[in-house]
Amino acid sequence: MQQLHNMAIATTTSPAHHEEHQDLRVKGLLAFLMSESLMFGGFFATYLFFKGSNEVWPPEGTEVELLLPTINTIILVSSSFVIHFGDTAIKRNDVRGMRKWYIITAIMGAVFLLGQAYEYMTLGYGLTTNIFSNCFYLMTGFHGLHVFVGLLLILGVLWRSRRPGHYSATKHTGIEMAEIYWHFVDIIWIILFTLLYVLTKF
Repeated sequence: MQQLHNMAIATTTSPAHHEEHQDLRVKGLLAFLMSESLMFGGFFATYLFFKGSNEVWPPEGTEVELLLPTINTIILVSSSFVIHFGDTAIKRNDVRGMRKWYIITAIMGAVFLLGQAYEYMTLGYGLTTNIFSNCFYLMTGFHGLHVFVGLLLILGVLWRSRRPGHYSATKHTGIEMAEIYWHFVDIIWIILFTLLYVLTKF
């Protein structure tokens, strides 16, 4: 009887414990993203300081083009909507739909990184050319690293989703965390795109 009583207690408390554990994981991710936001904020402030301290910005020979970065921006921002479709699908208990949207998101993220790599190869200047190029490569490279980490998170979700019952309408914290991280990556890129590309052209 005692054993049955203990099992009953475990059954009634485990869902609440599981929900609390999920909540802690999400809060931990948000705390991490907050610290990353402060780091990017330091980059932004430093860039704006150098921009305001130089009459000619960017220096001659280190101009940026808008076409490829604009295409890349459209791809990355669109992927935020795509990954949200995946989150919506799992909340309907549609694992196959979630997998489809997350695969598309992963492809879009990979295309973004390839576009950035191509841009690096065709710019005609490097990390140490001048202060603008130094800021440019550091900020876009650090963001690219975050995109890569986001891709790993998405691929991790896809890998785990192979196991029946791993994700469902009531158990999808990993999916939500990947989505939150991806939205963060997109927001940071919008700021970077505005600072590094749009404001240098207008």
